[in-house]
Amino acid sequence: MEKPTARSAAITPERPVEKPPVAPRRPFRRTLHGVALTDDYAWLKDDNWQQVLRNPALLDADIRSYLEAENRYTEAILEPTQALQKTLVAEMRGRIKEDDSGVPQPDGPFAYLWKYREGGQHSLIGRMPRDGGEAEVILDGDALAKASAYFHFGGTRHSPDHRLEAWSADLRGSEYFTLRVRRWQTGEDLTDIVEQSTGNVVWGHDSTFFLYVRQDENHRPLKVYRHRLGTAQGDDVLVYEEKDSGWFTRIEESSSGRFAVVATGNQETSERWLIDLSQPDAAPRLVAARETGVRYTVFDRGDELFILTNEGDAIDFRIATAPLATPDRSHWRRARPASATLSSIAAMNSSSSPTKAMRSISASPRRRWRRPTAAIGGR
Repeated sequence: MEKPTARSAAITPERPVEKPPVAPRRPFRRTLHGVALTDDYAWLKDDNWQQVLRNPALLDADIRSYLEAENRYTEAILEPTQALQKTLVAEMRGRIKEDDSGVPQPDGPFAYLWKYREGGQHSLIGRMPRDGGEAEVILDGDALAKASAYFHFGGTRHSPDHRLEAWSADLRGSEYFTLRVRRWQTGEDLTDIVEQSTGNVVWGHDSTFFLYVRQDENHRPLKVYRHRLGTAQGDDVLVYEEKDSGWFTRIEESSSGRFAVVATGNQETSERWLIDLSQPDAAPRLVAARETGVRYTVFDRGDELFILTNEGDAIDFRIATAPLATPDRSHWRRARPASATLSSIAAMNSSSSPTKAMRSISASPRRRWRRPTAAIGGR
């Protein structure tokens, strides 16, 4: 007997194809650059789409009705393949390590870890005492996901004093992440809630504040804010604002942990700013002003910066050094030939890695927290 396929199982004489829904034509005319255009289906984009991303219940009734009809049609067509779908999922799950886990990463008295449970969809975040003892879980992604129709972890990061864990999640599929802070001792969240973030934070050294990137109404990550624990988000202080709406901004810890690095740029140009994490009110300090076509990232060690850059036509990038006190481009000094490999920069600082160096070259905002302390999204 021939093994059924998705196509052969769905379309048979006994199961005629359902009639698909047809979107009505509603001509929308406009003129751009002197060219008249007509779009019959422009109505399918809600004029209120920014608000809909935050609250899907606001979606226009006509759009919702049509999308639901599409969903019903899809379910009807695929209904005969339910058994086959389950077989395929079982085969794929059988080829992965469902209870995957990361190597515990030591920090102070604890080693922080992430892991999955067999059959789970989301990660568990925890830690264990370095001198021996049982691991404890502070965040159970599977349990958190049960409370909402949609759930996606943004990331987590423990505070320097090891008392708190900042974590974020997207509960609507909008890619706006809500930040919360949980106590390790009680497992309860503080009252602090930060909306519309990109999902990650960098803690201040005194564990009383953190920095985060807020997305604007068009999902552009352009502003870095400082949030002090125990205060409302409306009181957060704007620390950095990127004026070029075509650029993306993210934040990360420097290789030594002394600074927050504000990394901003596009696909061909980048710029870095340093914020001293030991000073709650520190302003960002520019490393080197943007220059079209020049990309760079920085690693700090002592009173010196190591800079990975393509400046000077270094297609494969080169390594330069500069004094931390005067890091502008005029003080860059060549440290390695342009042909140096990314692994060479890892040797300069044991807390760095070739992977992190490669990630940091990109201006994309999708560099989130380091994986050992980051909650990995559902799989």
